[in-house]
Amino acid sequence: MVEPKVELASISLFRATPAQIEETRRRRWPHLGGTLSLAEYITRDEEMDVLEHAQEGKMITWVLAPRENPTTLDFMCACRTYKRASLVAYPPSSPSGPNSVHETTSYGVAAVFTPPSKRGRGYARHMMCLLHWVTASRDNLPEFPKAWGTPPEEVADAGGGLFSVLWSDVGEEFYHSAGPEGKGGGWEKRGPVSTIWEVGTEEGDDEGWKWLTQEQLKGLWDHDAGLIRKELENMLVKNESYDMGRPTALVTCLPTNGVAAFQIPRATYGSNFSMAGGFWGVQSLSNPDTYASWSVEMQPPPPTLIVTRLQASEDTFPGLIAKIKQAARRSGIRKVEVWNLRAGLRDIAEKTGGQTFIRSEHLPQIVWYGPGTTKNVEWVHNEKFCWC
Repeated sequence: MVEPKVELASISLFRATPAQIEETRRRRWPHLGGTLSLAEYITRDEEMDVLEHAQEGKMITWVLAPRENPTTLDFMCACRTYKRASLVAYPPSSPSGPNSVHETTSYGVAAVFTPPSKRGRGYARHMMCLLHWVTASRDNLPEFPKAWGTPPEEVADAGGGLFSVLWSDVGEEFYHSAGPEGKGGGWEKRGPVSTIWEVGTEEGDDEGWKWLTQEQLKGLWDHDAGLIRKELENMLVKNESYDMGRPTALVTCLPTNGVAAFQIPRATYGSNFSMAGGFWGVQSLSNPDTYASWSVEMQPPPPTLIVTRLQASEDTFPGLIAKIKQAARRSGIRKVEVWNLRAGLRDIAEKTGGQTFIRSEHLPQIVWYGPGTTKNVEWVHNEKFCWC
């Protein structure tokens, strides 16, 4: 039965209690549980929530609930946020610390879900509007709309975000419409570009390359974060590197603190799948700054090897993609996918058999809380490693 709509001023956003967290899992399971039983689905979430990317308050579940009964299990809808170490770079033309790179905080948003009985009432959209008020610095937000009552309470472990990202499977407009004032100004689409290869039958030897296990990848992420920072610094003096004409800022999430590592257990939980040799990455021995990591997309079958992070030059990319295809082939996977190859590598990808297209699902979207507008902010390294 569809319930009557309640006034927006009578509801607000709250950090979920343990009982509400379990209720969110029970609600999502029939729709998102796949082949897992309810018990397996709940256990999976519990196990994911104690991994490094979620520890120490970095992951928070939020519920939209009545102000007069915020701990009720009959809440309207829910979502999760992941607090992430990130970088922001300001180009020479920016009024905010030009020619500089800074550490900052961002948030990934996931698990947005409204049960069928509460849909069509605008609850999820209102929840996303309120989410800005608990993740961003309030000094960077406009006046809170009076029709919504009072702002959500500020929560320990949350706030201070300079930008927020998500991946939409319901198109672009829903999240774009959910701004901090409820009239646009929300998350904007950025580069839903994929490149895919059929792996073929070619084999090669492993000379000059090092295969990486999950444990070995952990040692790569600090090095990778350093390279990402250097790349941002270089982009500040090489305007031709920009995807957009004159960005006011360039931002990126970082793969450290378990963010990139999370992609593997998330994808393989509850399956018998394992990569051949237990290898989830590869690195050049002659050029250690050439490497890639990957996970797998099990659904829909057949599985796809999806590259989560790729670092290569135009010269080293063909050899790297050949090794990635080799890893897929040895594991019985027929297709490889990479998100958002930079322009210089897309041309080379085509010559190696890659086909590039615009995705209609998993649309990357970003909202910026700093000076200027979201449309003038460039999201660098918009890759699968930071997906949540």
